[in-house]
Amino acid sequence: MNPESLFSLNGRVAIVTGAGRGIGRGIALQFAEAGARVVCAARTQADIDATAALCQQAGSDAIAVSCDVADETQLQALVDTTVEKYGGIDIIVNNAGGAWPNDPLKTDAKTFNRDFDFNVTTAFNLCRLAQPELLKRKGNIINITSASARYAQKGFSSYGTAKAALTQLTKLLAADFAPDIRVNGIAPGTILTDALQQFLDADTQTKMSDLTPMACLGEPQDIAAAALYLASPAGRWVTGKILEVDGGAESTTWPF
Repeated sequence: MNPESLFSLNGRVAIVTGAGRGIGRGIALQFAEAGARVVCAARTQADIDATAALCQQAGSDAIAVSCDVADETQLQALVDTTVEKYGGIDIIVNNAGGAWPNDPLKTDAKTFNRDFDFNVTTAFNLCRLAQPELLKRKGNIINITSASARYAQKGFSSYGTAKAALTQLTKLLAADFAPDIRVNGIAPGTILTDALQQFLDADTQTKMSDLTPMACLGEPQDIAAAALYLASPAGRWVTGKILEVDGGAESTTWPF
């Protein structure tokens, strides 16, 4: 297979959650450039409209579907809308998630469970709801977890625990869904998204870069490239794996 075909998503249909900005937008655009039809999902309509427009400029057929991933009814509507529009689903990217750093002594059960549900339960639900359609096309799932799932670092007992659970969920669903549906994850290190950049001054960014063996922070396109590999024919024999894209960092780059 030639390199162009190896990384082609021509004819594939992909749902990307959290597609309004950052890593989600980067993945949606990369998939569009590889030939996929992309369903951009997030809560903020203006953001996903902008992402869908970028995908269309790249030559893709793309739509924006407002969806709160915490609402199972809206997740089912996302699946149904995609099937109605494009006839099926080939790729699911569970990118929606996140949580603030936390002090465990000031974190109540409600907050801890909220973070877990937002990062883990939402992904589980979309995987479950999309499974019948993915099965028809021998599709694949990519869960965006985090390097925080394996780092021992202060201030991340909620987020890191949730992402560790998502990492393990990825491996378990891969076993459940094999051989017809591949399930993999990507564990980003520190990625310079707009959301992160607003909290970083020049000194802090330099400190974080210095703690990264590659001496710089990652960009959304670094994660998008990894997602393309896992979603494309190039990744056909890969399932149950977590691709670590972190600039070589084996411990926290959080300088606080």
